[in-house]
Amino acid sequence: MDLTRGARELEIAGKVDAFIRDVVIPYEGDPRIGSHGPSDELAHELKAKARAAGLLSPHVGTEFGGMGLNHREIATVFRAAGYSTLGPIALNIMAPDEGNMAMLEKVATHEQKERFLRPLAAGKTRSAFLMTEPDGGAGSDPGMMKTTAHEDGGGWVINGRKTFITGADGAALAIIMARTEHGATMFLADWATPGIRIERVMDTIDRTMPGGHAIVALDEVRVPADQILGEVGQAFRYAQVRLAPARLTHCMRWWGAARRAHDVAVAYACRRHAFGKQLIDHEGIGFMLADNEIDLKQAELMTDWCAWVLDNSGHGAGGNESSMAKVAVSEALYRVADRCVQVLGGLGVTDDTPVHQIFRDIRAFRIYDGPSEVHRWSIAKRLKREYAAKSAD
Repeated sequence: MDLTRGARELEIAGKVDAFIRDVVIPYEGDPRIGSHGPSDELAHELKAKARAAGLLSPHVGTEFGGMGLNHREIATVFRAAGYSTLGPIALNIMAPDEGNMAMLEKVATHEQKERFLRPLAAGKTRSAFLMTEPDGGAGSDPGMMKTTAHEDGGGWVINGRKTFITGADGAALAIIMARTEHGATMFLADWATPGIRIERVMDTIDRTMPGGHAIVALDEVRVPADQILGEVGQAFRYAQVRLAPARLTHCMRWWGAARRAHDVAVAYACRRHAFGKQLIDHEGIGFMLADNEIDLKQAELMTDWCAWVLDNSGHGAGGNESSMAKVAVSEALYRVADRCVQVLGGLGVTDDTPVHQIFRDIRAFRIYDGPSEVHRWSIAKRLKREYAAKSAD
């Protein structure tokens, strides 16, 4: 396995790093960042600057204005972008749009790509992925899906409710998962389609993603047959096409944020004195920062390994690899952010540094795209199957 950085990714990451430090970080105190994330006005302003710098949507294919990076290159570039929590928004690589773009590139028809993907890749629109449900519906167990779709007059009618829908407020595109008589199916719909209604945007621990997280009602939503994404009954397969790489890109972006928190904590520990010496010279502080270095390196290598598998395996990095990376990296980065808060002391629980908000966002990362416990359960199931197969031999 060759994890050597290529010249292209290093050059792009260098440009991204300079862009984040010089252009994006000064926006971090902008009043347009609210409790439900940055406003669309701010997001469009940042995207315009990334577009002018030639850094917008580097993950998509050149046909749609991107750079056509592979997953290993994406890892390097996304880590650089994540150094500011506004960085992924500026580069148009934030969830859920980044994962939705990747899935549309792989699954959508030419007409669907032109209508939905092209403006998304250009940073002109936002999207939402409607899978999770309230009231005993689909969540970590998608088989519990209650939202239904039935054929009617050559099209489909969708009814149900969705929850924790990231980016719903202000989205132009809804990718809706619903249960049909042929199996779970994905539908593409303009958000302005009659019957799609935001009930409320929830107040959550994080505030990084534009539009926040909403509860959405679907009341007699009519979708033409040509807006089915892929094939009828194949939604769970397409969800894995989206989720396996999306778990990794979360790891990449949040690695950059954790690195930022660590850098802030190291600088503080080297400036601040207590009991006659710098804080970093006290083992209680210095050892925490050393553990941060270890966790960051292990998280980086775990992500790179999984990205390498995704690039070099015919079947891609499926549930096993991405589940392991999601658990290991999300929990390592949480430890890093938690230690940084502790090193900063009282300063760490204020907005005077970005560490407080990074800690809150990274805590939520342990739940995004499946909580750690569900991924461990999935890995344990695989172990049981492998043991049974070996025993049968």
